[in-house]
Amino acid sequence: MIDSERHLQIGSLLFEGLDQIDLTGPFEVLSRIPNATYRIYAKDREPVRDVRGLRLSPDATLAEAPQLDLLHVPGGYGQEALMEDEAVLGWIRDQAAGALCVLSVCTGALVCGAAGLLAGRRATTHWSAHHLLPLFGATAVDARVVVDGPMVFAAGVTAGIDGALTAAAQLRGDEAAQVIQLYMEYAPEPPFDAGTPARAPEAVSARARAGAAEITARREATARRVGARLGVTPG
Repeated sequence: MIDSERHLQIGSLLFEGLDQIDLTGPFEVLSRIPNATYRIYAKDREPVRDVRGLRLSPDATLAEAPQLDLLHVPGGYGQEALMEDEAVLGWIRDQAAGALCVLSVCTGALVCGAAGLLAGRRATTHWSAHHLLPLFGATAVDARVVVDGPMVFAAGVTAGIDGALTAAAQLRGDEAAQVIQLYMEYAPEPPFDAGTPARAPEAVSARARAGAAEITARREATARRVGARLGVTPG
């Protein structure tokens, strides 16, 4: 836990084609962390649309960001373009070097991998991209949240809330995180037990995998290309 008197700078990365829940789920937590400033950063100040069309606007540009204490990297289909965008990857690397915590959500882990942050770490991501983590030198862990040093990895989409609460507890203590959780009334009781491939009915899992096949293939091609550029040899 960090000294509660220390003011924290918290920032989320915004980009075209992200999954808004990867951003807005953690936002509900991170924006409530005591004694902190939360802002959303992007390459420029233009609004973007998430993968389903929701329009979102940044607060400031990457160049305007201070050194962040907590950097949040969401995922989504737009992650593909970022994995070979050196301007964004360099910003992530520089911010991560001075941050107390880096939170990746969903395929934001692949962006962190492209920035060289996954080598030698345990990590998780969305189930459809889980097998790609070793291409960046990471050990893939089948868990909703994985903590490795200053890195907090959340699995797919809604797991970002869990990851953000974990990060909040690291920075401000368990009680502060629990107060945030209670305020959000985050006590999920889903109507179906189909939230992971292991629990979903076989037909549901097959349908979901088929729906993700195209983007998964593209992600693998990009991950292999970027991993090779980084000099990673998967074990």
